[in-house]
Amino acid sequence: MPQMNKGGKFVFGKSNIQESGKIQFPIQAMSEYQITAEGKVYLFTGSKVTGGFCVTRKGLLLPSKLGHILAALPELRDYTAAEGTFLPYKGRSYCWLSVTADGQVRLTIPMMDFLRITPGMRLLSIRSSDIAFTMGAKGPLLEKADRYNGVIPEF
Repeated sequence: MPQMNKGGKFVFGKSNIQESGKIQFPIQAMSEYQITAEGKVYLFTGSKVTGGFCVTRKGLLLPSKLGHILAALPELRDYTAAEGTFLPYKGRSYCWLSVTADGQVRLTIPMMDFLRITPGMRLLSIRSSDIAFTMGAKGPLLEKADRYNGVIPEF
């Protein structure tokens, strides 16, 4: 998996949004973050530059410096909010989704509208931190990936 320039962000791969809203997470991202371990993931809105969304799970988020998010949103922490319903908190929005054992999630049309993504788009999976990875939809990193001469795995 490429690091497109020295010291730059590490890219796990590209994932296509299927017409059904299904998205397959890249194998290395799933492994590094053990993203299927709990059967549920948290999505939250991406940055203004990259868009898309970030992916994590309770076991990574709760003990982290961002654990206060789950303390402030118990319905997110306890999965009692409706699946796929975004809850605003301090400038970002958060939801939970079921994830299959092989690393797929399904976004509904309202979720995609909220995230400003559409079926057929390719999202770039980027290592963000030790807490979450990003499924980016736009911006300079995606443009650089399109120009990259090496192989970026597609899922």
